[in-house]
Amino acid sequence: MPSRRPVVRHAHVGAPHALTSILEARGLLEMAMLPASFPLLMAAPAGDGHPVLLVPGFMASEASLIALKVFLQSKGYDVHHWGLGRNVGFRSKHANALPQKIRYLHHITGKKVSLVGWSLGGVFSLYGAQNALECVRSIITLGSPVSVDASGSQSPNAVKALYRLVSHRLGATAHMMQPRAKAMRERRRLAVPTSCLYSLSDGVVPPQEATIDGDPALHENIQVPGSHIGLGFNGIVLAIVADRLAQPEGHWSPFVTKGLLGRALNMTVRPKPAVTPHAIA
Repeated sequence: MPSRRPVVRHAHVGAPHALTSILEARGLLEMAMLPASFPLLMAAPAGDGHPVLLVPGFMASEASLIALKVFLQSKGYDVHHWGLGRNVGFRSKHANALPQKIRYLHHITGKKVSLVGWSLGGVFSLYGAQNALECVRSIITLGSPVSVDASGSQSPNAVKALYRLVSHRLGATAHMMQPRAKAMRERRRLAVPTSCLYSLSDGVVPPQEATIDGDPALHENIQVPGSHIGLGFNGIVLAIVADRLAQPEGHWSPFVTKGLLGRALNMTVRPKPAVTPHAIA
């Protein structure tokens, strides 16, 4: 069997394109169009009933995850919220509580837990998994800033200002300097199947931060269409999440575009040539 190419981050440099940031409000239109994805969602594979923990993005509450929750429940998963209310940034009490939640779900169900985190919720998911790895089956991030360079976040200035106002006066950089963030800074990836979904038209998190370098036997980056604020209501994204969660435990393999979902992706996302690690700024 030929060896697989290493998984590498997207080669984009700098902040999201200005136009995509200005047009983030199109996420509302994407939400309204979700019913049109019904055939695609119906074709998504059913699950095996294992627990799935959903984690909201920055300034979002658990209500923002309603489409994901209803859809995954309809596929047979045991879906749970993180139970910590609105995500107001990286707080120690939340970071410490999430591994406990993961261990609790593992204990009461007897099954490993899959984590699905949107935006900053994906970062929380990685932190939670780091401290309860034996209880985690897989991780899926949606437009999450999971890779951090020495230069710091490249999100738009308005997003940085909001984070400083709500969470920490020094911004996200202060939290990334904490010892618990060391593994992310050094880009050491967890030995657990991890799928990072990202969009080139994401106006909040640039693609080089929403993707990872990793082992192709465990890690992958999947390009999807759409805005940042619409990811949790995007039919293609929901179908990919279901596809990733449906893999048998212990038999993970990278995402393959096929069937109705493959045709939908090919119509909305242009295939991008592979990039090598040295292409990353």
